[in-house]
Amino acid sequence: MNWPKNVTIKEVGPRDGLQNEKLILSTSDKIAWIDRLSYSGLTYLEITSFVHPKWIPQLADAVEVVRNIKRNPNVTYAALVPNMKGLESAIAYSVDEISVFMSASETHNKQNINKTISETFPILQEVIAAAIDEGKTVRGYISTVFGCPYEGDVDYNQVLRICEKLFTLGIGEISLGDTIGVASPKQVEDFLNQALKRYQPQSLAMHFHDTRGMALANIVKALDYGITTFDSSLGGLGGCPYAPGASGNVATDDLVHMLEKMNIHTGVNEKSLVDSALFVQKKLNKPLPSHRMAMYSYSKG
Repeated sequence: MNWPKNVTIKEVGPRDGLQNEKLILSTSDKIAWIDRLSYSGLTYLEITSFVHPKWIPQLADAVEVVRNIKRNPNVTYAALVPNMKGLESAIAYSVDEISVFMSASETHNKQNINKTISETFPILQEVIAAAIDEGKTVRGYISTVFGCPYEGDVDYNQVLRICEKLFTLGIGEISLGDTIGVASPKQVEDFLNQALKRYQPQSLAMHFHDTRGMALANIVKALDYGITTFDSSLGGLGGCPYAPGASGNVATDDLVHMLEKMNIHTGVNEKSLVDSALFVQKKLNKPLPSHRMAMYSYSKG
């Protein structure tokens, strides 16, 4: 196999991982967790979202979190922003990279953003332009790429039309999300065969949820196609409040272990990841669903 020698793992646990948790982690615990992750070898952390607390109560303390973390100069700290108000806060508190988001299916977009796809673009255009003017890089998330909880299958041509529009607006990288974890390696292959006719693999990232246990297999398939950036969440935390049945993201600890066994370098310290996972597991008072954490718990008795 002609796999890449190095990959970039983008840790989304503090945002995507926590947003669906019922137990609200204290601000001090979030900060302590992010500080641990900052020195694990990870080079990218998505730490919060500047959304209205009404929609995501777990992330109501975004400003306090961003203000009080101990930043590692070797780490990019990113935050999700839905609109100009969120962007103003992200810029005021020196978030490194801005993430914007939308869905590939109309129904999920309406549930998640309360707007149609066509209504979403003007808002994102304003946010992206303003962020770039402030010297920020902008990343785009597209949800429900491989399937929608309301509509079922999603037309890949629709996904690619959205990609084209976002790149035109100035997005630097697009993260393609399997929000409800329905993708198979064959679907990943079919999609990338189309997408890579238009875009370089370096401009795309993959964001798999592990609802049906196929996230790692899907990542191996994406590696076959030269994709080198993957989103993951420590311990397998995650889920989407507006995607019924969605489980957590592919677990960072499982992903790092697999890649290192494949001689693909991540730069991440596995022991440090386990320590960070044990910390947040204790604070959430629940076992994390990753295989690595299950093995650790079993080995401890």
